[in-house]
Amino acid sequence: MELDERKKTILQAVIRNYLETGEPVGSRTISKYTDLNLSSATIRNEMADLEEMGYILQPHTSAGRIPSDKGYRFYVDALMQKERQVSEMQELLVERQEKMETMLKQVAKVLAANTQYATMISAPTVKRNKLKFIQLSRVDANQLLAVIVIEGNIIKNNILPLKEELTDETLLKLNILLNTNLNGLSIDEINLGMIAVMKQQAGVHSDIVGEVIDAVGEAIRADEDLEIYTSGTNNIFRYPELADQQKASELINTFEEKQLLGELLQENQEDEGGTGIQIYIGEEAPVRGMKDCSVVTATYELGGGMKGTIGIVGPKRMDYDKVVDTLRTIQSQLDELYRDE
Repeated sequence: MELDERKKTILQAVIRNYLETGEPVGSRTISKYTDLNLSSATIRNEMADLEEMGYILQPHTSAGRIPSDKGYRFYVDALMQKERQVSEMQELLVERQEKMETMLKQVAKVLAANTQYATMISAPTVKRNKLKFIQLSRVDANQLLAVIVIEGNIIKNNILPLKEELTDETLLKLNILLNTNLNGLSIDEINLGMIAVMKQQAGVHSDIVGEVIDAVGEAIRADEDLEIYTSGTNNIFRYPELADQQKASELINTFEEKQLLGELLQENQEDEGGTGIQIYIGEEAPVRGMKDCSVVTATYELGGGMKGTIGIVGPKRMDYDKVVDTLRTIQSQLDELYRDE
């Protein structure tokens, strides 16, 4: 008999609960532990099947069960399968990122040519809340690679120093410990008590657990430098009111200061859910270097919580209708492009 999804979920819950507590696990505990919304009676029946299949066993006459060697093997194999999936995902993401960078640069160039204004576009970012998976693997005797996967399939790699080489068994135990306790949690849900228990369970390797948790927090909270592509800055000189040497110089310097552009584009995403088009005229622009201009921004979405912003900068007498229509078209095209992948 093969394990169906319900049995797999219950088995994983038994294993994870036993790893955390070291105590036999009963059906009532599992009914609170899973999101299956099953009665204790139904879970008892499923656990009886799992016991008959050899995945769990009853150490005493009490109702509690613990994983068997076969159950542990199932859990470890599932963990290894996740590691393979992460490796494949990394390769796909690198390829996709290269294609996206080329595409966004082309979008900025086309927008500048079509509107005759200066344009900017930010690479998509993801609202990163929860941890999906951690994979620890050896680089060499003195270094450990921690691969952290967070919501949106964002992958962060961290190299951690080792005081001594880890055995395969120790590495596996650390992987199980970290994933059992942290998967599905936001940074706010990882509290000091939980960290203390994990460090105690890790024993002499508690320092590794601490460093991995620090890396997880950094990955979830990280405000990375926003990648921004610009084009058409020379179009500024087409408009007499912006061609003044001082004004033009200030505006071009602003375009070269990616941090300022990042703040402008980020503000658009956070405003009213970041789904519409924003128009800033003169002093309304949050970037001082653009006080003599109008700035029109629009958020584009690529699914999975991935969002970026497009901005067009021109004189206050810009053709607003044309700019807004152009941005709406680009929004639609990017959305369709993502769906067709």
